[in-house]
Amino acid sequence: MPLDVELAEVRDFLAAHEPFAGLPPRVLAGLPARMSLEYVRRGRELVARGQENHHLHVLRSGAADVRDAEGTLVDRGEPGSSFGSITLTQGTPSTFSVTAIEDCLVLLLPEDDFHALCREHPAFDAFFDAQRRHRMRGAVAGLHVSASGHAILTTPVHELVARDVVSVPATASIREAAATMTAERVSSLVVLDAGRLVGILTDRDLRSRVLAAGTDPGSAVADVMTPHPVTAPAESLAFEALLTMTSRHIHHLPLVDAAGRPAGVVTTTDLLRLEEANPVYLAGDVARQPDVEGVARAASRLPRVVEGLVGQDASAEDIGRVVTAVGDAVERRLIALVEEEMGPAPVPYCWLALGSRGRLEQALASDQDTALVIDDAVDDAGLAWFATFAERVTEALVRCGLPRCSGGVMASNPRWRRTLRGWRRELSSWVTTPTPEAVLHSSIVFDLRPVHGDASLHARLQQHVLAVTPSAPTFLAHLARQATEHEPPLGFFRGLVLEKAGEHRDRLEVKRGGILPVVELARVHALATGSPALTTRARLEDARLAGALADDLADDLRDAFEFLGYVRLRHQSAQVRDGRPPDDFVDPGTLSSFEKRHLREAFAIVRSAQQALGRRHHTRYVS
Repeated sequence: MPLDVELAEVRDFLAAHEPFAGLPPRVLAGLPARMSLEYVRRGRELVARGQENHHLHVLRSGAADVRDAEGTLVDRGEPGSSFGSITLTQGTPSTFSVTAIEDCLVLLLPEDDFHALCREHPAFDAFFDAQRRHRMRGAVAGLHVSASGHAILTTPVHELVARDVVSVPATASIREAAATMTAERVSSLVVLDAGRLVGILTDRDLRSRVLAAGTDPGSAVADVMTPHPVTAPAESLAFEALLTMTSRHIHHLPLVDAAGRPAGVVTTTDLLRLEEANPVYLAGDVARQPDVEGVARAASRLPRVVEGLVGQDASAEDIGRVVTAVGDAVERRLIALVEEEMGPAPVPYCWLALGSRGRLEQALASDQDTALVIDDAVDDAGLAWFATFAERVTEALVRCGLPRCSGGVMASNPRWRRTLRGWRRELSSWVTTPTPEAVLHSSIVFDLRPVHGDASLHARLQQHVLAVTPSAPTFLAHLARQATEHEPPLGFFRGLVLEKAGEHRDRLEVKRGGILPVVELARVHALATGSPALTTRARLEDARLAGALADDLADDLRDAFEFLGYVRLRHQSAQVRDGRPPDDFVDPGTLSSFEKRHLREAFAIVRSAQQALGRRHHTRYVS
């Protein structure tokens, strides 16, 4: 039976737009009768954030904006665009709002019909899966923008004030003022008269105007204070405060609020701390330290550097490189200090970083992963020298806040301290006889990077690795199986799976179920294709170029890896700010619904990539 004119027009409209264009003519012809038409005036919401939705909305005419919880524009639709599919797929209230920016005519497809089309027509389902991934990328960018803080020199100066203002009345004696400064452990205090700031007294004033001048400590503090001090608004910027202090040759600057009341005192030391949070300054400071204690003190500033970078909107990839660079500086300085104690090495050697630092992706809360390659010319006495050397460096790293590896992957362990010939023999054995232990070790050692010493030893070892692994399918299958065994914390109904017991109960581990699987599958692809790339991002790109990963999946994994890494670093940064040791267990209560949603998407991408890797390397046949 022919369609009436109106239904035929709707059918023809749908047939001109994806994903309806790919439906069989018979199915397409039946859709208009199942859809309703709604008029939406400009400014009205088609889909409201936080509300349930039971239709797929297809714009027949007009235009609409999709915005996230932060109000960020995620997408803009025109005739033929569809909205509401993600809510229908997940069965949850919408985390986006869709608002008409022009008067719109909207075709509404009931959710049961939508699900039937997804089940029966894979291409239709895949279209909305791609739309979901598109929103995922928007979330990565949106998260960075929402977390954007202030650049170092644009930090509001009041954020540098760590405590309430310390004051004394103008009638107080010098002795009483000095006692207050000692008790409060401050180098200055403000002097008040009826709550009004009338002066400032510093430790320098006590030295020059009291002790050196022989002033009676029983005199009034008003006699030796600096009256009518220079002040700055509490909301001014750090660089403005720095300019004021430099031009006036002062080291303490009282801050006042909008009503003129004292709001704190900022010092040159407070401002210098900003510069200490500069990673370049920190790495240089580490290299100048004369002993292990000095290196440890300098290295303790690293969490503050990470906190600053997170606030400055740096990507997880960039932060990982900064943390790695500072870690390298620490290790190189400690190696140099130990060499100064022991004298020169008997033969050339190369100190290697393994694991996340080997990949330039180190975060906070890392332990040691190191190895040593020694020139084949070494004799027994030389081997003994390297054993002592490695243990001393390892212990120095512990004193600098890097705990020993629980798995013993350290140069102080003879298994991870070998001659070049010994390493070649060991790696060849792992590849040809992939025992569980060999597969576990290889997942660490193949992320190796020279930190100190003769880099040619590392280069020759890496050439050996790249030569033997691509032609070892059984070994790669074992490695691929290991990469698929870390399941993303995603339930059957796509809910986030939290830790069920222990100190991290009800927390979400983003490393083991998200970051680590991406690292592992990127490594498998790199070894299989002979890629010399070290970073996960570069390995994914090489896998794409080699045809081992589809373009879409490579892009999705890159975005998921960045999103998960950024969530972890932001979590660790908050822990450092609160004085807690950093870990990988995120409290879901600290995440917005928008972020939870995209965490689910990231984990789903990881799961999909694991399944693809398993099929490629036939892991189901690996025992």
